[in-house]
Amino acid sequence: MTDEMIVDLYWQRDEQAITMTRDKYEKYLYAVAYRILQHEQDSEESVNDTYIGAWNTMPPKKPHILRTYLGKLTRNISLKRVRKNETLKRGGGEYPLVFNELSQVMSDDTSVEDLAEQKSLAEYLDGFLAELEQRDRVMFLMRYWYLCSVKEIASKCGYTQSKVKMSLKRTRDKLRLALEKEDWL
Repeated sequence: MTDEMIVDLYWQRDEQAITMTRDKYEKYLYAVAYRILQHEQDSEESVNDTYIGAWNTMPPKKPHILRTYLGKLTRNISLKRVRKNETLKRGGGEYPLVFNELSQVMSDDTSVEDLAEQKSLAEYLDGFLAELEQRDRVMFLMRYWYLCSVKEIASKCGYTQSKVKMSLKRTRDKLRLALEKEDWL
């Protein structure tokens, strides 16, 4: 079944939409949740909450790319679950490391979470990422969107860990300069 057909089922309020979504995207959504939560049961709950979130937001939303839409829902639900349940005590995965790295870009009186919620900043970041070379953009997104470890990025991209670390540092430095230039910091 195509994504358009699944979205249409949501719009028709047909419960089969959730079944079709589960059949097509459950493994992907679980991988997104588990990368953030590092806990099986919490990840399963986040995926189930994603189905509810999709049901509650369609309509009025009609996503063009269902996979991306569902992935974003899962990511946001999982990040909220990390904060709410304090799963950092159970290992925490890459979440604290990633936000610590990004907090070095932001000024001391600005939290990453506060800035990330501002739509205009999100649009600016989209533009910033579009200007990066593809390899830098891929590494940046793997690290700060998908919360991959440096080791995992190096393995998937065929680079050494030190090259990945240096590339990420340079990209963070470029981002900091760009944000300062635009008076975001």
